[in-house]
Amino acid sequence: MDVTHTPVLTERVIKLLDPVLRRPGAVVVDATVGLGGHSHALLEAFPQVRLIGLDRDTTALEHSRRRLTGLGDRVGLSDRVDLEHAVYDQLPDVLERLGVPSVDGVLFDLGVSSMQLDLDERGFAYSRDAPLDMRMDQERGPTAADVLNNYDVDALTRVLREYGEERFARRIARAVVTQRQAAPFTTSARLVDLVRDSIPAAARRTGGNPAKRTFQALRIEVNSELEVLERAVPAAFDALAVAGRLVVLSYHSLEDRLVKRVLTPRSVPSVPPDMPVIPDDARPTLRWLTRGAEPASDTEIEQNARAGSVRLRAAERTAAEPGRAHNQTGGVR
Repeated sequence: MDVTHTPVLTERVIKLLDPVLRRPGAVVVDATVGLGGHSHALLEAFPQVRLIGLDRDTTALEHSRRRLTGLGDRVGLSDRVDLEHAVYDQLPDVLERLGVPSVDGVLFDLGVSSMQLDLDERGFAYSRDAPLDMRMDQERGPTAADVLNNYDVDALTRVLREYGEERFARRIARAVVTQRQAAPFTTSARLVDLVRDSIPAAARRTGGNPAKRTFQALRIEVNSELEVLERAVPAAFDALAVAGRLVVLSYHSLEDRLVKRVLTPRSVPSVPPDMPVIPDDARPTLRWLTRGAEPASDTEIEQNARAGSVRLRAAERTAAEPGRAHNQTGGVR
């Protein structure tokens, strides 16, 4: 397995976090450490930073640990890195356990990792026949096969429509329920064939593999990705010290819209728009560092195909929430 994959938008991430990670005692959280690509780059770019890495995938954590250990004594790994088996909405609990009251930067690199796509037994890829698992944490929770074999037509339709934005969601759901009566779904090839047969030929001529949206929807459902993200992003922002920065890399519109929706209210005053004077406790606590969602450059996409769908948003914390004391800088106090 290639554990030295190229992370997306690394230079941009480093540039956005540079002003805060050069602080003495700075702490950064890689909330989706995966195979450690971004973490590796951050540790090299900021020789004094402390990094806390989270991932729900124990296999990814082990590979990340080995990759970061390869940095050796030059970065003082044992003193500077904490890798935690946790979902990113558990960040507040992790920080409390580690005795870290606030941090200077948080990075989310969302979606499925290269390792999860490359390992057939994980069942994320629709291009190869594999068990229908799709769990990011293989130690818990229902699999994609469980969803296909137990949800009724209405529930399956909702998943495919909401999480896959699939126009033919009900057709596919009905076909799944009909076919599973003969035999339960266990592997991906049968599902790929079902999706292809359920979609009109004219609709299959564009947009790539017609199963892509169904696989995305199942993955999101199995891992509760959007529900977790909706809790995780505000929790991460709340963990920032004043002037701390949050960077989020999204790979489909559902993630990106959610990030924008949950953060935007913090970027505007909490007073009526015609109010002539804004009280200090009603001022915005967030300043956007990006104009909209930034895509990767053509050059980066040529070098790294995964960058083709990425959208980056970044924000800075400008003040503590009203009525709450907050550290002016991160790090252990």
